[in-house]
Amino acid sequence: MDTPNPRRVPPRRWCMRTAGGLLWLLAALAPGAWCAEPDPYAGARHAMVQDLERYARSVSEETERPELDPRVLAALERVPRHLFVSEAERAHAYENRPLAIGHGQTISQPYIVALMSDLLEVEPDDVVLEIGTGSGYQAAVLAELASRVYTIEIIEPLARSARQRLRDLGHDNIITRTGDGYYGWEEHAPFDAIIVTAAASAI
Repeated sequence: MDTPNPRRVPPRRWCMRTAGGLLWLLAALAPGAWCAEPDPYAGARHAMVQDLERYARSVSEETERPELDPRVLAALERVPRHLFVSEAERAHAYENRPLAIGHGQTISQPYIVALMSDLLEVEPDDVVLEIGTGSGYQAAVLAELASRVYTIEIIEPLARSARQRLRDLGHDNIITRTGDGYYGWEEHAPFDAIIVTAAASAI
């Protein structure tokens, strides 16, 4: 079992709002003097969320859910999906379709992630078990909604890369494990919710 690491914040470049001599020094010491560089994918993420809202309405007869929980949509707008796919797929990260992540696996299309998260009805104090970590994207979305997420991945290279990715992004409320999720994670049961994002021969 892997144990959680202290929160790690990914490195960022910074810019000053002011410049020159004493003004620079005072600005450096003042609260809010620094500003993070804008996220170049923020617009694409926002557009994706808007597309998901429209798509949800278009398939409402099949799902009986014409609207998705605003908390879920906000979580998808915060989680950088482009960091959960390869560089070769990065240009397509915010399209509503699955993408290959290697080892014959895919990252689910954003609408499926949103719908499954919505159906799970996660509360802020909930502890969630995910079967099938994959790249870690679904776990990252759930970590925005729940108190803690336990996630299991059977393919060791995927589990290893997802673990490092989630740590680098500062998700200290996600605990990963390499193993067969078919058997659950008994030592941390019971869970408030369980989500299965992997195929199984039987339930």
